[in-house]
Amino acid sequence: MSLFDSHSHLNDEKFDEDRDKIIKEIYESGVTNFITAGYSVESSKKAIEISKKYDFIYTTAGVSPNDIPQTEEELWKQLNEIEEIAKNNNKVVAIGEIGLDYYWNTDNKELQKKAFIEQIKIANKCGLPIVIHTRDAVMDTLQILKENPVIKKGVFHCCPQNRELIKEGLKLGFYISFAGPITFKSSKNAVEMINLVPNDRILIETDSPYLAPEPVRGTRNTPANVRFVAQKIADAKGLTLEEVEKITFENTKNVLF
Repeated sequence: MSLFDSHSHLNDEKFDEDRDKIIKEIYESGVTNFITAGYSVESSKKAIEISKKYDFIYTTAGVSPNDIPQTEEELWKQLNEIEEIAKNNNKVVAIGEIGLDYYWNTDNKELQKKAFIEQIKIANKCGLPIVIHTRDAVMDTLQILKENPVIKKGVFHCCPQNRELIKEGLKLGFYISFAGPITFKSSKNAVEMINLVPNDRILIETDSPYLAPEPVRGTRNTPANVRFVAQKIADAKGLTLEEVEKITFENTKNVLF
């Protein structure tokens, strides 16, 4: 097997006790490449330090909507740091995760929008794609992307199972990445959502340590479990697991490298 987990968080504190052991197990399981995504200045720096130890790990750098500071002054300071991190580290393959989240945060929508737009500008300046987090904010996310074109496009990570988001995101040139939720028994329209995405635009991820897929739901997730996401896509599209491995590996390289 040769799988590519396009979005994980090996920089999360849940891996602090056994990170190197887990990374060895991930690689031996057939996940030969993965992204450790930043979501704040500190997590982006930590991701880079991890990636420097392993040729097969890459990173993103960004401030997520759930991690933006309370003031615009502090936000500008952090965004300047993200730009410097992205410019000076060749392991950074995208700006992200960035976007909007109105599920957890509803009192700072304007600051979230500002952070999103400014990080799109950073991505364009650095010649990088973006990795988008969006939750309960579909229309605002799409409006920002339409009004602020991303030169290198990017990925809707852990993409919500929303027809409008997927259809419009594809029209804008973005890739769609699915994670563990498409395997959940409660996910009634997963097959439909998967089949909205053409083979040349689909990615797989774990978003580990969160959202462990069936049949390991409820455990600490790792990139080794991305095979369950790939199998769900194979079943939905009438493909073999090997075909999905090859398709998603090439797609991840195409959008992020």
